[in-house]
Amino acid sequence: MQTQTIFQAGNSMVVSIPKHIAKEYDLHIGQKVTVESLDDHNLIAISPIKKLQAQKSKRATDTEFQSWLAMALNEDKELLNDLATR
Repeated sequence: MQTQTIFQAGNSMVVSIPKHIAKEYDLHIGQKVTVESLDDHNLIAISPIKKLQAQKSKRATDTEFQSWLAMALNEDKELLNDLATR
């Protein structure tokens, strides 16, 4: 076990991951992870998100955005057409 110090970065609290642990779990800068409390808040788990999970999440977000965009464009069709012809 290794002791780390919590520090502040902007409005967030940050704990650094030791290099040997990052290497062991193949963690990289910018990679998404999940953070959750376990065991009645006495344990915090950090788990890497697998690429497939991240891709599925992105696809769901993309689909949701496309649906919202289509609805917004349809609702404002007349206004947008009017602006386009000016």
